[in-house]
Amino acid sequence: MFKRLLLIVAVAFPLIATAGQAPWYKWQSITQNGAMVCSQTNPGAGWQRMSGPYDNAGCR
Repeated sequence: MFKRLLLIVAVAFPLIATAGQAPWYKWQSITQNGAMVCSQTNPGAGWQRMSGPYDNAGCR
């Protein structure tokens, strides 16, 4: 009985533990010349999120 339960957990766990891809956002600089970047995280101080989420690094 214990072996069967262990087998079920071992087979089911990878299906439960899978995570999706983090979304991408288009960011615009508010301190420089309005430069735009595509990033999954905030590039730092002086940037504001303009659009998104996108599902690729091209922000398309």
